[in-house]
Amino acid sequence: MADASSAESAATHTLSRHVAVIGAGASGLVAARELRREGHSIVVFERGDQLGGTWVYTPEVESDPIGLHPNRTIVHSSIYQSLRTNLPREIMGFRDYPFAVKEEDEGRDPRRFPGHREVLMYLDDFAGEFGISEMVRFETEVVFVGLVEGGKWMVRSKRKTSDEGLEEIYDAVVVCCGHYTKPRVAEIPGITTWKGKQIHSHNYRTPEPFRDQVIILIGRAASALDISRDIAGVAKEVHISSRSVASGTTEKKPDFATMRLNGMINGYDNMWLHSQIKSVHEDGRVVFTDGSVVVADTILHCTGYKYHFPFLDTNGIVTVDDNRVGPLFKHVFPPALAPSLSFVGVPWRTIPFPNFELQSKWIAGVLSNRIALPSKQEMIEDVRAFYSSVEAAGKPKRHTHDISDSQLILQGEYAGWLAAQCGCRIAEEWREQMILTVAKNWIVRPRTYQDEWDDNHLVLQAYEAFRNEVSLQKKKYEWRLS
Repeated sequence: MADASSAESAATHTLSRHVAVIGAGASGLVAARELRREGHSIVVFERGDQLGGTWVYTPEVESDPIGLHPNRTIVHSSIYQSLRTNLPREIMGFRDYPFAVKEEDEGRDPRRFPGHREVLMYLDDFAGEFGISEMVRFETEVVFVGLVEGGKWMVRSKRKTSDEGLEEIYDAVVVCCGHYTKPRVAEIPGITTWKGKQIHSHNYRTPEPFRDQVIILIGRAASALDISRDIAGVAKEVHISSRSVASGTTEKKPDFATMRLNGMINGYDNMWLHSQIKSVHEDGRVVFTDGSVVVADTILHCTGYKYHFPFLDTNGIVTVDDNRVGPLFKHVFPPALAPSLSFVGVPWRTIPFPNFELQSKWIAGVLSNRIALPSKQEMIEDVRAFYSSVEAAGKPKRHTHDISDSQLILQGEYAGWLAAQCGCRIAEEWREQMILTVAKNWIVRPRTYQDEWDDNHLVLQAYEAFRNEVSLQKKKYEWRLS
């Protein structure tokens, strides 16, 4: 494959490539837009019958509630009925297509932290504004992606309505299929003989099935907080187990997530916080490392997901090892296969949509030869240095793609680096301030942060910035027409 990473080649001419985008969720939609803006031809593959990816709600759940059986029926949505965003719409949307309130449109959700349906409608609006739907092949699953001669990629796909597959050759592949399909579950001693039920949050939709039950909920992230509150209204007892809670044998300063949990359980008379589960027993007992014991009906795993790319064959170049996808330069390009293979949306604990947007701008510019990558060796050395920093910080390998900073959802350094590569402006000051105030509000008002806040001055700044952005985009459009 030709080395497109040198500055000299990038300065010579731009290229238009034929690109396959896998997935039509938020990351796939913005990737398609940026690739077309850069002059590439694009086909977007989407196994579902509509846009939106994980934001498409369905009451359907998988045949295996815990999501481990290899032959289970697969449901790709992880959205539960009551879900509202845990980020305000002002910082959640794409940078040049704000997620602003559309009060004039009937049926829209004007709340600052809207429900999942409003996010899906926003993505539909985005796709309509930029003509993305015409690039999407719906109900078409990618079953194989592999290298062929000349550094190109063969993509084999199959339509839902046909048994015949289609093989096509692309110059590049951008993987945008998310990572909310293959559940990660806690390893619990004694679980094979425990008589209770288990379910992963991927298959949680409503609280009613848990009425009058004693529930053990494992986890401490956003879904764990949401679901525990949801279930507490109908369950007999809700016991939250988190590895970050001290076991009683060691002194441990509460981290950010634990402070949120501690604040949330105040006010509930049927909710308790525990340390990690030590073991479970055939008689229904669940024993925690802090010595407490609960007899439970159900264990609900809010324990996240595993990266999973079953269609991708790179001859072992790209692997998933303990949930580390690698090697990836800046979580996007495998050095040995750059720039023809890339990933959007691998990092987590970030502000997703703007992150997808910056990654997509970078990928599109690199593929057109407008932006230069470092040499293959330089990228490899950068990845090694990054892995060493992860280890030195005491982070487990499975947290390689957690790019948060100091337990707050900040992505300044990474987003700033991407913006510099793309020639984009860095995030406005109001965005950075809003991220901080929202994070503080999670602790101060863990149960009501979506409806009570103290940063209305930042909301006003955001909408002023939105008006300026819309005006700027209008001028750019008029300039292109002239």
